[in-house]
Amino acid sequence: MGIYDLKVQMRNGQDYDLSCLKGKVSLVVNTATGCGFTPQYEALENLYEKYNDRGFEILDFPCDQFGHQAPGSNDEIHSFCTMKYKTQFDQFAKIDVNGENESRVFSILKSQQPNDEIKGLKNKISMKAIKKLSKTCKNNGDIIWNFTKFLVDKNGNAVKRYSPIFNPSEIEKDILELL
Repeated sequence: MGIYDLKVQMRNGQDYDLSCLKGKVSLVVNTATGCGFTPQYEALENLYEKYNDRGFEILDFPCDQFGHQAPGSNDEIHSFCTMKYKTQFDQFAKIDVNGENESRVFSILKSQQPNDEIKGLKNKISMKAIKKLSKTCKNNGDIIWNFTKFLVDKNGNAVKRYSPIFNPSEIEKDILELL
């Protein structure tokens, strides 16, 4: 089963059938508006603008599990992103990515890609420090922090997982290979 077999809740409370994304490439990200990685929204928007007309989507799932960095309602989060980063892709409703209430989308993605891609010793050291801060990262494959990114192929299967430190602009080559 891939994520395109699921329905998720949009920020406005309506169901969204992910099967409408079949044949498209997606980048699934758990986000937060008060995180040190929040400026990655700019690079995400750049990718979206460049490749959306070629079948690329960004699936933005706000998550408040890491240091309470996604406070506010779904609409407040969306307003922040559109005003500060001019995002055009929509957000889904706030979710959990780890634990007993984790989203099925993230359960599937984590089972398909259980380890973050981390480049460089400095980044590996930084990720170890972040993992120590994470209160919800308890099991192998759990999301360590906000802005973990999954690249999903046209069939809804995760083909790569990138750590929160991984800048979305560095994913462009991988996106192009799948488009």
